[in-house]
Amino acid sequence: MKLVLIDGEHYPDVTRWAIEKLGNVCCAVFLGGSEKIGSLSSLEKRIGVPIYTSSNYLDAIKRAVTENDVDEVVDLSDEPVLTYEDRFRMASLCMLLGVKYRGADFVFTPKPLKKVKKPSIAVIGTGKRVGKTAISGFIARTLKEISRPVVVTMGRGGPEKPEIIDGEAMEITPEFLLKVAEEGKHAASDHFEDALTSGVTTIGCRRCGGGMAGFPFFDVVDEGIKLAESLPHDLVILEGSGATFPAYEADAYVLVVGGKQKVDFLRNYFGPFKIALADVVVVTMADEISGEKREAILEAIKNVNPEADVHLTGFRPRPLGNVSGKRIGLVMTSYPALPKAKRHLEDLGAQVVALSGNLSNRELLRKDLANFTGIEAVAVELKAAAVDVVTRWALEREIEVIYLDNEPVNLDGKNLREAVLKLGRKVLGRGE
Repeated sequence: MKLVLIDGEHYPDVTRWAIEKLGNVCCAVFLGGSEKIGSLSSLEKRIGVPIYTSSNYLDAIKRAVTENDVDEVVDLSDEPVLTYEDRFRMASLCMLLGVKYRGADFVFTPKPLKKVKKPSIAVIGTGKRVGKTAISGFIARTLKEISRPVVVTMGRGGPEKPEIIDGEAMEITPEFLLKVAEEGKHAASDHFEDALTSGVTTIGCRRCGGGMAGFPFFDVVDEGIKLAESLPHDLVILEGSGATFPAYEADAYVLVVGGKQKVDFLRNYFGPFKIALADVVVVTMADEISGEKREAILEAIKNVNPEADVHLTGFRPRPLGNVSGKRIGLVMTSYPALPKAKRHLEDLGAQVVALSGNLSNRELLRKDLANFTGIEAVAVELKAAAVDVVTRWALEREIEVIYLDNEPVNLDGKNLREAVLKLGRKVLGRGE
């Protein structure tokens, strides 16, 4: 059945004509405008279907969809009643409700959300480089206190067939990762990073493409989920990739928002769709933005999902090895992150004598490494070229490799760890 969106800028006879041409219309939502109509009751009689209305058009759409057997929302409205922002808000709601949203020259089609048989938490992001894998790793090792989690990842460098990395039993060494890279695999893929930083079992999957709402074009996550369900683990963590996430309905959602992203990406487009899903929102890199922007981010989240538990955090590098007393070369994905990481490693007793922020640019990275002289160890994030370039370079010179994790730290007096444990207990309760 179809739900139509209508306005008062069209003559009622024209709206009725369009409804008849569409066919199979069960109801309408009135969005506003009064130029060409009388009362709403008279409009309802003239167009021939029940009308839903509200001071908040999103509430009216939600009520109309949930009270009727609607599988498609058809937009028969137009400017000036609707703006582009309005249409993206309605598209976001339709994605959330699982119904198609169609207009004269556009169609947004949600992917059917499948169910995970085991209790599950999805970790999704509003973009790339927001620290989502670091947050996933933090969640996984935190939930080890109350459960036995398995992480299913989906990456642009992931394997064609789902791959298990038993982070609970195996030691993930630089030599092991380099061997993986030499086999032609992406050894810095998310499932390796999660297994290394959290000591959990991970399943790596691949995906290609990402839609505007965040669904992948192609992926092998279905096979990865089946594999996770066959293991003796009691909680599945579904980790998204960039702004993309698996088409599965999780029991709970953690949304990772990058503090440096444009606030408009949260207010508009499909930002509201992801915010509406979230039980917990983690704003990362909040220590690198102004107080004014922090407030704007909090307001954008609250306007869509006032019930979400929001945490303002900053990252602190957590070396997965001893750095004290060593001359270190530090390699990260961006130059702005280097000064803070350098200070933290020096607080741990390291002497940072060389820096590179070109981990995502192999050509520039190799030039930087050529100037890394007199170091005893290289500290590097497990991302991008960390294995095929940095690890290989270091091992060839018998230089120690120390991988870095990024640990979220609350800046708002709240406790993200306790929030994760609370969410985990709630989700595990579903299994009971």
